Amino acid sequence: MTTTTTGNGAEIGRLLKPFLPWISLSLVTGVGAGAATVALLGTINRVLNQPGGLAGGLLLTFVGLCGVALFGRMASDVSTNFVGQRLVAQVRKSLAQKILSAPIDALERYRTHRLMPVLSQDVDMISDVAFALSGTLIALAVALGCLSYLAFLSLPLFGLMLLALVIGISVQLMAQIRGEAGFWKAREQEDQLHKAYRAISEGAKELRMHRTRRTRMFAGQIERIVDTIRVVNGRAINTYVIATAFGSALFFLLIALILGWAAFRTTEPAVVSGFVLVLLFLKGPLDQIALTLPGVGRAKVAFQRIGDLSARFATPEPHLHLERASNGVILKNEIGMRGVRYAFDAPEGGEAFALGPIDLKLRRGEMVFVVGDNGSGKTTLIKLLLGLYAPQAGDVLIDGSVVKPEGRDDYRQLFTTVFSDFYLFEDLVAGEESEGGAGMEVLPETALPYLERLEIAHKVSLKNGAFSTTDLSTGQRKRLALVHAYLEGRPVLVFDEWAADQDPTFRHLFYTELLPELRAKGHLLVVISHDDRYFHLADRVITMQAGKIVEDNVRESRESLAA
Repeated sequence: MTTTTTGNGAEIGRLLKPFLPWISLSLVTGVGAGAATVALLGTINRVLNQPGGLAGGLLLTFVGLCGVALFGRMASDVSTNFVGQRLVAQVRKSLAQKILSAPIDALERYRTHRLMPVLSQDVDMISDVAFALSGTLIALAVALGCLSYLAFLSLPLFGLMLLALVIGISVQLMAQIRGEAGFWKAREQEDQLHKAYRAISEGAKELRMHRTRRTRMFAGQIERIVDTIRVVNGRAINTYVIATAFGSALFFLLIALILGWAAFRTTEPAVVSGFVLVLLFLKGPLDQIALTLPGVGRAKVAFQRIGDLSARFATPEPHLHLERASNGVILKNEIGMRGVRYAFDAPEGGEAFALGPIDLKLRRGEMVFVVGDNGSGKTTLIKLLLGLYAPQAGDVLIDGSVVKPEGRDDYRQLFTTVFSDFYLFEDLVAGEESEGGAGMEVLPETALPYLERLEIAHKVSLKNGAFSTTDLSTGQRKRLALVHAYLEGRPVLVFDEWAADQDPTFRHLFYTELLPELRAKGHLLVVISHDDRYFHLADRVITMQAGKIVEDNVRESRESLAA
């Protein structure tokens, strides 16, 4: 826990470093506003205890102090708002960059239902607290100024008040510790709630068909988790509320003690009125500080969650480029693997899956099918071939040369992929990869024949470099992804069960016309498939079993296959 706290402190310091001048301005002006407010209280107390009222120099002093307090608060609020807005923007950019740079296997281990609450809820929590810091800072400055003024008026009464203050702070600290523990428990439940929300969204059809499962999902998961969050958050906040109420009661008790003190001991009226006036005013700033504490507790939890996410993705994939263009790696003849091995960590109570050793060569102009039972290692093989996974042993090769870590991102630019769990982007960047980006101007005309041939032109059009919609059936979305592949025109195309969601007509079109046409253009095609009725169309059929290639069947000639 200490290491985590230290890491979070270093992360917060790194984030705040660029804004130190603005933070200093907010601090100075906030303290100035607080000091001016305390001076106003002293001026009012003087007016109440001397003849002549607010006249002459006191009036000018009063007006001047009002101006300082007003300007100081405004400057502090503006500075804090500036820092808050940019801090939140920086956190969001930093997290996005870490996710974009993280190794794929690390992302796959960190589930989406844990990732999304951090990116949205936790960042928003920091945003809310950042914007409340200015008022809290001014309240703290006012409180310290008030205490100094009270010590100036009477040290014995100040000692009595300090004792009460220590008791109140102790109660608040205990509330803070207990409240934070509750917020941690509630935050863990938020991850489970997000997971349940994802289940009822993605599994909506299945839940309609199964009343018992639907009931169990709502009552057994969502309702239970929501109630747990409500109870835990309610208890945590009530802890703060009770502590704040105790502090308020302590204030009025303290005022009663001061009035009793004045009744039994000779005390100047200016001292008594000053203490009563300042204590009544001081209650406001202290209440504001107390009301900020629950948000601070939640923000602390949020920072720790963000720190955990940052720590998990702290080691980016080396040489992953987010800014510069590709070096223009060219595939002349073949890609392949030599002695490649990769193993996953063993699941709890299970056995680890290991792939390899794999030796493989794939040539341009080939259509290669990768087949095998589920869990045989087909997808892992493809991810290694694509450079998404780094081999734990062995090498990935291009034209006989080893793909080194610094060149892996450039090597990936040779591939266009349509995974079985693909994500379809609305915008097209194929035109931007051509020289000078001129291809963007002709994308609509270039895409239209493919849209028409795949029978989705009546539903989708291309405008300003983006598809008009992706709200289509799974099969139609895969056809749209195939249009992406056509337009990118990269030398290697990888399809993972593309035809699984197509009707027989399009499945036949895909295997007998589309793939052969792409092969004829010189593309290397790697197709994961279970459609054994079309295996004879491939140049090679690679069979996977238990993480190894058990058969690499090379066809004699395309002409004989066609016959």
